[in-house]
Amino acid sequence: MERKIGAKLRMEKPMEPQGAKRGAGEMKDGATGGPPKRARPAPSLPTDASLYAGPFPFYRRPSELGCFSLDSERRYHGDSRALRYFAPPPAHGSAPDFDLREGYPERYRPRDEETREGLDHLLRWLLEHRGQLEGGPGWLAGAVVTWRGHLTKLLTTPYELREGWQLAASRLQGTLYLSEVETPAARAQRLARPPLLRELMYMGYKFEQYMCADTPGGSPDPSGEVNTNVAFCSVLRSRLGTHPLLFSGEVDCTDPKAPSTQPPACYVELKTSKEMHSPGQWRSFYRHKLLKWWAQSFLPGVPRVVAGFRDPEGSIRSLRTFPTMEMFELIRIL
Repeated sequence: MERKIGAKLRMEKPMEPQGAKRGAGEMKDGATGGPPKRARPAPSLPTDASLYAGPFPFYRRPSELGCFSLDSERRYHGDSRALRYFAPPPAHGSAPDFDLREGYPERYRPRDEETREGLDHLLRWLLEHRGQLEGGPGWLAGAVVTWRGHLTKLLTTPYELREGWQLAASRLQGTLYLSEVETPAARAQRLARPPLLRELMYMGYKFEQYMCADTPGGSPDPSGEVNTNVAFCSVLRSRLGTHPLLFSGEVDCTDPKAPSTQPPACYVELKTSKEMHSPGQWRSFYRHKLLKWWAQSFLPGVPRVVAGFRDPEGSIRSLRTFPTMEMFELIRIL
């Protein structure tokens, strides 16, 4: 068996942890009690956008290999029980008036972010289906296995310099596994998350309640608990250049009326944003928020994002559909 190799990869300009007592990069030799040893620096990626201004590399259209669900207690199930169905309001009716603050905080059950799951759920799916992969288990040799969110961070890094990140890379039998490491700065930011930001996070999940039903043709029920432990995850296969990819990402819902019922072409991503009232606000929206929306949807092959735009009181006043491939054009002209 090939020896497991671990490494950490970071942005070129990471934030320094606060309160460090020893010199940067030093660690105490606990085994011998000797002098501190200097830690080997993590490999880094340059973030200058001009370095990545060449032709877009080949990216194979993703195909779904399978799925799994996580229940209200974050337990794994190798099926689609958590999948929800797109149920928007009538397209030609009155403007929606979804109150995204309704139920907060009484009916809010956020996932415990202190529990670091890593790749656990994806690896469990992989163990259960390893022998069923097209091309056999040997296809994994040379592949990258990770979450969609980690690929999104890599894809948008040249254009997003405000948030640092760090990934752990482990190679086993030729397969590279990428998992995120929470940096000290990210942990401090999470623990100091202001109440308004926590409420905005709730609003995003609440919007999904208004737009999704539990059964095809059913009606949304926004009176229930907002439990962010629950998730439906698609497992996908793709290729970037010569590098095979196997990754998983959470899916908001499927559209039973979509032109194609073959996933991921039937999936819909749901997002919220504040209302925009000026050309400058729209430019900022395209440059920052829409860029992330595009990356999150392009990577798994989700064809569209349906966005709800909220007023300062937290009520949705309008809906807009952004086809994924058209989002790229909006971003590129800036």
